[in-house]
Amino acid sequence: MNLIILGPPGGGKGTYASRISEEYGIPHIATGDILRREVNEKSELGKKVEDYLDRGALVPDEIVNEIVKKRISEPDCQEGFVLDGYPRTLAQAKALDEVTEIDLVINLEVSEEVIIDRLTNRRVCRDCGEIYNLKSMPPEKEGVCDKCGGELYQREDDRPEVIKKRLREYVERTQPVIDFYRGKELVEDIVAEEERPIDEMMGEIYEAMEKGLTA
Repeated sequence: MNLIILGPPGGGKGTYASRISEEYGIPHIATGDILRREVNEKSELGKKVEDYLDRGALVPDEIVNEIVKKRISEPDCQEGFVLDGYPRTLAQAKALDEVTEIDLVINLEVSEEVIIDRLTNRRVCRDCGEIYNLKSMPPEKEGVCDKCGGELYQREDDRPEVIKKRLREYVERTQPVIDFYRGKELVEDIVAEEERPIDEMMGEIYEAMEKGLTA
């Protein structure tokens, strides 16, 4: 099954995508991770990407499209994949439509208040990429990764002023994507607020996936 998870920054896309990947044995393709890896490797592409990320802006479609197209053509994606963080624009959605068929789109609905609280408390390991939350999932030792001992830091795009800009951009750019897939009757809306247990939300997602598999 070829699956997309859409949702605002901090909406939990990565968490749900990882669970789906484990449950169904299909790769979790996080475009954000791929872009950040390019930045860390100081490649020419990475330098361009870094400039956009530092400003809290979206990376141009042509750069992201090429990365995703290459990734989903690899052997491990032949039985399906779950895309996290892509497509973010209507142009990206149409470009994806030209190279593969999508079976289901999960749309996570999360309030702005929850997102800002979640992201301002997020910390990431510089070495292994492990993610923590100072309130809900803090490290055992402040500023140090439990997994590898690396330094924890706050991403530039996790600061309040950048988060609000990212949310505005998300709504402006991604609503047409949701409408595009809704027109194809592929969208399943999931209310992903803090008070709902993750297993309950995953149950809804798995149910939608099973319907898609038997359709």
